[in-house]
Amino acid sequence: MNQNEFMQMVNPFKDKLFRVAKRLLVSREEAEDATQEVLVKLWNKNDNLEIYTSVEALALTMTKNYCLDQLKSKRANNLKIVHTNYTDREASLQQKVEDKDTWHWVEKMINELPETQKLIVQMRDIEEMEFSEIGAILDMNEQAVRTALSRARKTIREQMIKTHHYGMG
Repeated sequence: MNQNEFMQMVNPFKDKLFRVAKRLLVSREEAEDATQEVLVKLWNKNDNLEIYTSVEALALTMTKNYCLDQLKSKRANNLKIVHTNYTDREASLQQKVEDKDTWHWVEKMINELPETQKLIVQMRDIEEMEFSEIGAILDMNEQAVRTALSRARKTIREQMIKTHHYGMG
Protein backbone atom coordinates (compact mmCIF):
# COMPACT_ATOMS: atom_id res chain seq x y z
CA MET A 1 0.00 0.00 0.00
CA ASN A 2 1.46 3.38 -0.93
CA GLN A 3 1.30 6.51 1.21
CA ASN A 4 -1.74 7.96 -0.61
CA GLU A 5 -3.72 4.74 -0.17
CA PHE A 6 -2.71 4.63 3.50
CA MET A 7 -3.84 8.23 4.07
CA GLN A 8 -7.16 7.55 2.31
CA MET A 9 -7.68 4.62 4.66
CA VAL A 10 -6.87 6.52 7.90
CA ASN A 11 -8.38 9.93 7.05
CA PRO A 12 -11.96 8.93 7.98
CA PHE A 13 -10.95 8.17 11.60
CA LYS A 14 -7.84 10.30 12.13
CA ASP A 15 -9.80 13.04 13.95
CA LYS A 16 -11.40 10.44 16.23
CA LEU A 17 -7.92 9.22 17.23
CA PHE A 18 -6.97 12.79 18.07
CA ARG A 19 -10.13 13.37 20.17
CA VAL A 20 -9.56 10.17 22.16
CA ALA A 21 -5.90 11.14 22.69
CA LYS A 22 -6.93 14.68 23.69
CA ARG A 23 -9.49 13.27 26.12
CA LEU A 24 -6.82 11.18 27.77
CA LEU A 25 -3.80 13.47 27.59
CA VAL A 26 -5.56 16.88 27.87
CA SER A 27 -2.74 18.76 26.14
CA ARG A 28 -3.35 19.48 22.45
CA GLU A 29 0.36 19.05 21.70
CA GLU A 30 0.55 15.69 23.48
CA ALA A 31 -2.60 14.53 21.69
CA GLU A 32 -1.14 15.56 18.33
CA ASP A 33 2.08 13.70 19.18
CA ALA A 34 0.13 10.61 20.23
CA THR A 35 -1.95 10.66 17.04
CA GLN A 36 1.20 11.03 14.94
CA GLU A 37 2.90 8.20 16.84
CA VAL A 38 -0.06 5.87 16.27
CA LEU A 39 -0.20 6.73 12.56
CA VAL A 40 3.53 5.98 12.25
CA LYS A 41 3.04 2.65 14.03
CA LEU A 42 0.11 1.87 11.71
CA TRP A 43 2.23 2.77 8.68
CA ASN A 44 4.91 0.39 9.97
CA LYS A 45 2.26 -2.38 10.09
CA ASN A 46 1.21 -1.38 6.57
CA ASP A 47 1.99 -4.77 5.02
CA ASN A 48 -0.12 -6.62 7.60
CA LEU A 49 -3.13 -4.31 7.99
CA GLU A 50 -5.37 -6.49 5.81
CA ILE A 51 -5.41 -9.18 8.55
CA TYR A 52 -7.38 -6.85 10.85
CA THR A 53 -11.16 -6.80 10.69
CA SER A 54 -11.23 -3.10 11.55
CA VAL A 55 -8.17 -0.91 11.12
CA GLU A 56 -10.09 1.85 12.91
CA ALA A 57 -10.62 -0.34 16.00
CA LEU A 58 -6.94 -1.30 15.89
CA ALA A 59 -5.93 2.37 15.65
CA LEU A 60 -8.23 3.36 18.53
CA THR A 61 -6.83 0.54 20.68
CA MET A 62 -3.29 1.62 19.84
CA THR A 63 -4.19 5.24 20.70
CA LYS A 64 -5.72 4.25 24.02
CA ASN A 65 -2.75 2.06 24.95
CA TYR A 66 -0.19 4.69 23.89
CA CYS A 67 -1.97 7.40 25.90
CA LEU A 68 -2.34 5.23 28.99
CA ASP A 69 1.37 4.40 28.79
CA GLN A 70 2.12 8.12 28.55
CA LEU A 71 -0.06 8.85 31.56
CA LYS A 72 1.52 6.08 33.63
CA SER A 73 5.04 7.21 32.81
CA LYS A 74 4.51 10.97 33.16
CA ARG A 75 1.85 11.90 35.67
CA ALA A 76 -1.26 11.02 37.59
CA ASN A 77 -4.64 11.09 35.91
CA ASN A 78 -5.79 14.55 34.88
CA LEU A 79 -8.46 14.03 32.27
CA LYS A 80 -10.83 16.53 30.74
CA ILE A 81 -13.52 16.53 28.14
CA VAL A 82 -13.49 19.34 25.66
CA HIS A 83 -16.95 19.94 24.40
CA THR A 84 -17.77 23.18 22.68
CA ASN A 85 -21.22 22.52 21.29
CA TYR A 86 -23.28 22.19 24.42
CA THR A 87 -25.40 25.34 23.93
CA ASP A 88 -27.86 26.26 21.27
CA ARG A 89 -26.84 29.45 19.45
CA GLU A 90 -30.32 30.80 20.00
CA ALA A 91 -30.24 30.23 23.77
CA SER A 92 -30.62 33.17 26.09
CA LEU A 93 -27.61 34.45 27.99
CA GLN A 94 -29.08 33.04 31.21
CA GLN A 95 -29.53 29.63 29.58
CA LYS A 96 -25.96 29.72 28.24
CA VAL A 97 -24.62 30.50 31.72
CA GLU A 98 -26.67 27.66 33.21
CA ASP A 99 -25.59 25.25 30.46
CA LYS A 100 -21.94 26.19 30.94
CA ASP A 101 -22.24 25.72 34.69
CA THR A 102 -23.98 22.35 34.23
CA TRP A 103 -21.36 21.21 31.72
CA HIS A 104 -18.63 22.28 34.16
CA TRP A 105 -20.12 20.06 36.88
CA VAL A 106 -20.67 17.12 34.53
CA GLU A 107 -17.08 17.42 33.30
CA LYS A 108 -15.81 17.52 36.89
CA MET A 109 -17.84 14.42 37.76
CA ILE A 110 -16.64 12.53 34.68
CA ASN A 111 -13.06 13.33 35.67
CA GLU A 112 -13.69 11.69 39.05
CA LEU A 113 -14.92 8.42 37.50
CA PRO A 114 -12.68 5.33 37.38
CA GLU A 115 -10.43 5.21 34.29
CA THR A 116 -12.46 2.63 32.37
CA GLN A 117 -15.74 4.46 32.98
CA LYS A 118 -14.18 7.75 31.78
CA LEU A 119 -13.10 6.06 28.54
CA ILE A 120 -16.50 4.45 28.02
CA VAL A 121 -18.35 7.75 28.58
CA GLN A 122 -15.94 9.46 26.16
CA MET A 123 -16.30 6.80 23.47
CA ARG A 124 -20.07 6.29 23.77
CA ASP A 125 -21.46 9.71 24.71
CA ILE A 126 -18.91 12.01 23.05
CA GLU A 127 -17.59 9.93 20.13
CA GLU A 128 -20.94 8.10 19.69
CA MET A 129 -19.22 4.76 19.15
CA GLU A 130 -21.08 1.44 19.15
CA PHE A 131 -20.90 -0.84 22.20
CA SER A 132 -19.22 -3.52 20.08
CA GLU A 133 -16.46 -1.07 19.03
CA ILE A 134 -15.90 0.06 22.62
CA GLY A 135 -15.79 -3.56 23.78
CA ALA A 136 -13.21 -4.45 21.13
CA ILE A 137 -11.00 -1.51 22.06
CA LEU A 138 -11.22 -2.04 25.84
CA ASP A 139 -11.19 -5.84 25.59
CA MET A 140 -14.57 -6.11 27.34
CA ASN A 141 -17.78 -7.82 26.31
CA GLU A 142 -20.68 -5.59 25.25
CA GLN A 143 -22.68 -6.27 28.43
CA ALA A 144 -19.74 -5.22 30.61
CA VAL A 145 -19.45 -2.00 28.58
CA ARG A 146 -23.20 -1.34 28.98
CA THR A 147 -23.00 -2.01 32.72
CA ALA A 148 -19.99 0.26 33.20
CA LEU A 149 -21.68 3.04 31.19
CA SER A 150 -24.86 2.65 33.21
CA ARG A 151 -22.90 2.88 36.47
CA ALA A 152 -20.98 5.92 35.23
CA ARG A 153 -24.18 7.71 34.20
CA LYS A 154 -25.85 6.80 37.50
CA THR A 155 -22.88 8.22 39.44
CA ILE A 156 -22.97 11.42 37.39
CA ARG A 157 -26.76 11.71 37.80
CA GLU A 158 -26.56 11.19 41.58
CA GLN A 159 -23.77 13.76 41.87
CA MET A 160 -25.75 16.26 39.77
CA ILE A 161 -28.81 15.82 41.97
CA LYS A 162 -26.65 16.32 45.05
CA THR A 163 -24.94 19.36 43.51
CA HIS A 164 -28.19 21.05 42.45
CA HIS A 165 -29.93 20.13 45.69
CA TYR A 166 -27.19 21.35 48.01
CA GLY A 167 -25.60 23.91 45.71
CA MET A 168 -22.14 22.37 45.87
CA GLY A 169 -20.39 19.10 45.00
